Amino acid sequence: MSGIGASVRIGVLDGDGIGPEIVPVAVSVASKALRRNGLDVDWVALPFGRSAIDSHGSAAPQETLTALDELDTWILGPHDSASYPSEFRGQLTPGAVIRKRYNLFANLRPAKALDAARATTPDIDLLIARENSEGLYADRNMAVGSGEFMPTPDVALAVGVITRAASERIAREAFTWARRRRGKVTVVHKANVLTMTTGLFRDACLDVAAEFPDVEVSQEHVDAMAAHLVRRAADFDVVVTENLFGDILSDLAAELAGSLGTAASINCSATKAMAQAAHGAAPDIAGHDVANPAAMISSTAMLLAWQAQHYGDERLMTAAAQIDSALIATVSAGVATRDLGGTASTSDFAAEVLRRL
Repeated sequence: MSGIGASVRIGVLDGDGIGPEIVPVAVSVASKALRRNGLDVDWVALPFGRSAIDSHGSAAPQETLTALDELDTWILGPHDSASYPSEFRGQLTPGAVIRKRYNLFANLRPAKALDAARATTPDIDLLIARENSEGLYADRNMAVGSGEFMPTPDVALAVGVITRAASERIAREAFTWARRRRGKVTVVHKANVLTMTTGLFRDACLDVAAEFPDVEVSQEHVDAMAAHLVRRAADFDVVVTENLFGDILSDLAAELAGSLGTAASINCSATKAMAQAAHGAAPDIAGHDVANPAAMISSTAMLLAWQAQHYGDERLMTAAAQIDSALIATVSAGVATRDLGGTASTSDFAAEVLRRL
């Protein structure tokens, strides 16, 4: 595609808990990086989360969804649906509403140390491509209702869904990213026990591998993969797996890289992308100016890189790279929030990243 001209439009949904603290930081950092590269940005603020319940009667109001219909990209803060009024707790989470509406089937979660001295595994540099639309997750594996149910008060059941179409789709995403990285994909499954479901996932991924003869492919059982990440994470490049395994392995990888507070991610389809830090809303520290905004900043940089590939505009890619460099320089200089062993506040950290841009 051709370039985007002189400006971009990006939605902003602050969310709950620490969201209203870290999302504005990411917006400020991205604004500066984009301006440095000759791009203006129209940030479209939209109601979302608990504040939207109070103002619009819904955590994901129709007003927000209608606006997102017209946007290709947006930043989503964390939501704390467990704290919503009781009548809202049995509904789809607001993030799930958005993910389902736009079929954001790929959850891409990188793990790379911002500062080797603060990482358990300083040489980790991998990308987990997590299938995001099915699996055992009750909020996404049924057309109507929940994938969890209780035939009696003492028995709980869950439906796990794996389809060839969804497995092939995330596999192509993973192999495409591997071509941009170091050319290796590891397919993670549990086909020795879940022979039909994760066996189908494995087979679909290996079928797609034939379309990418230049990419080296291997496979691991998920329990072995967890051990391999602890022992030799640097050997892995792109890891593709189903939903639940991807959620667990990406949190492990984030901690090996330093902290879940640095864990970036985007959720995307072929046409839309959403920046969403991998961590939650952390309501216990909300409002105390101690949250780590690094994951939200990194997720926004990923969003700009996705836009760069989508629109064919190198200015966006340059802005994303500059944000990543400023983050690394900030943490390497000893400016870190308490989850990384530092003493910097959210606002201190933000100011230093902006200064280094």
